[in-house]
Amino acid sequence: GDPLYVKVNKLTSTKTQLPFSYYSLPYCQPERIVDNAENLGEVLRGDRIENSPYEFKMREPRMCNIVCRKVLDKKTAKAFKEKIDDEYRVNMILDNLPLVVPVRRFDQENGAVYQHGFHVGLKGRYAGSKEEKQFINNHLTFTVKYHKDPHADSARIVGFEVKPFSVKHEYKGEWSEKTRLTTCDPQAKRAVTSSESPQEVEETREIIFTYDVEFQESDVKWAYRWDTYLLMADDQIHWFSIVNSLMTVLFLSGMVAMIMLRTLYRDISKYNQLETQEEAQEETGWKLVHGDVFRAPANSDLLCVYVGTGVQFFGMILVTMIFALLGFLSPSNRGGLMTAMLLLWVFMGLFAGYSSVRLYKLFKGTEWKKITLKTAFMFPATIFSIFFVLNALIWGQKSSGAVPFGTMIALVLLWFGISVPLVFIGSHIGIQKPTIQDPVKTSKIPRQIPEQAWYMNPTFSILIGGILPFGAVFIELFFILTSIWLHQFYYIFGFLFIVFVILIVTCAEITIVLCYFQLCSEDYRWWWRSYLTSGSSALYLFLYAAFYFFTKLDITKPVSGVLYFGYMLIVSYSFFVLTGTIGFYACFRFTRLIYSSVKIE
Repeated sequence: GDPLYVKVNKLTSTKTQLPFSYYSLPYCQPERIVDNAENLGEVLRGDRIENSPYEFKMREPRMCNIVCRKVLDKKTAKAFKEKIDDEYRVNMILDNLPLVVPVRRFDQENGAVYQHGFHVGLKGRYAGSKEEKQFINNHLTFTVKYHKDPHADSARIVGFEVKPFSVKHEYKGEWSEKTRLTTCDPQAKRAVTSSESPQEVEETREIIFTYDVEFQESDVKWAYRWDTYLLMADDQIHWFSIVNSLMTVLFLSGMVAMIMLRTLYRDISKYNQLETQEEAQEETGWKLVHGDVFRAPANSDLLCVYVGTGVQFFGMILVTMIFALLGFLSPSNRGGLMTAMLLLWVFMGLFAGYSSVRLYKLFKGTEWKKITLKTAFMFPATIFSIFFVLNALIWGQKSSGAVPFGTMIALVLLWFGISVPLVFIGSHIGIQKPTIQDPVKTSKIPRQIPEQAWYMNPTFSILIGGILPFGAVFIELFFILTSIWLHQFYYIFGFLFIVFVILIVTCAEITIVLCYFQLCSEDYRWWWRSYLTSGSSALYLFLYAAFYFFTKLDITKPVSGVLYFGYMLIVSYSFFVLTGTIGFYACFRFTRLIYSSVKIE
């Protein structure tokens, strides 16, 4: 007998990717609409959760409850028609559970797939007519599943399902508050079971909104009520992709081990036996460039900034994944993932400042405050400006996905108020530390670089380097894209973590292998090349996103297309910074290791 209040969330569509608030359509409204308090992540995702006129009592079934009667005018009819054409779905929430429509799957006996929210309406033709009409789903049959507490008489809600129908309701006489419908009458036990005479959306038509509620006892315990939503049918694919990626990793590790043991061991012992000067002059290979290998690269400032940003990103992703693995970021906590990532990004500014200044000191730089400012502003400003343009576009469409002005200011405050000071604190700690010592001295005059073979061309080897790290993650990427753009839940953080580890190893190893070949052909400009080698996987990621757009999504509106590519650009840019930094640090370690093990006269 406790009251249950259904809340309404945004209207969503996979066709347009633009969410709208529920009351942007002329649905029945409660006496006053109350916005429910939300966290930062929810606002950024465009969730707008409000109260609704749908209220019922626990375990008291109702039939044919009339919510309200609306008569359409030109404007409201047009609003409904547009949303039906764009296949919008209505999302509701009861006791923090999203509303789902069970859809039968024929390939499984008892299997049902759950779709989030019900369609605003459907399109169809009357028999014998050519013209396509829009029909609205105005009758909802809710099913509330509950789990009874064996010891007390109380029960908890474990499921919230709906079957929507389109019904042209009829009644006798004039409309008043007490009118009884002839099409759906609890006393005469007439219930709505199909959409046989559907309610058309046209001007001057009246629509009567009704609903039924039935309660079903369920065996699902309250603690496991999210399992049906998060059930992933494709476990095999994930294992397949992981085994596939592990093969790549094994192959690369074998190569790295071979280089390390065979070649280097041989080289080092040979170099160290060369007592006489004459023999040393005939040597070739990576030993020859020892005087130049730690020479600061061109644009070394920019490299420091990018490495710092990459460390910040790496920290954010790593901690977010660990939290997700421990189950802190379940989808039942709407917007939790988004909020966590933002806050972590801000706090990781400490490491960004530290690592960029440490590297800058190695390059004998003196203006560390300039580097710190660049680290604090360059990457976030780029992303923020792309985000701002996209947001303006969403605003122009009057969508609820637009981030309100207040939230924008909150984001800027987070960035200027917490992130920037932390970057400065980090760089201050970095400046206090002693400079990293190079294992070999750098000569005064740069050595000439011999003519390189075609396959050692920088562009070629950089593009080759990006293929393997992308190959290691792309199957998982498919699922992440699907969960973002097709509005499904993504909750396989265990798999994701394994894939992330594989990504780190692949990036590190491919960079080391290519870096070794490069030093062997006496080309010592490895600083930028090591960053770009693994970073180029972001280019493949963006191309894959484009492929996904044209093959899997049926987005037709230009605004939605721009949104998709804008967001994917942000993702690819972040991926570039992340993978590039991993590759750079691997190569940095590797060169220091091999050059510290040879005796230099």
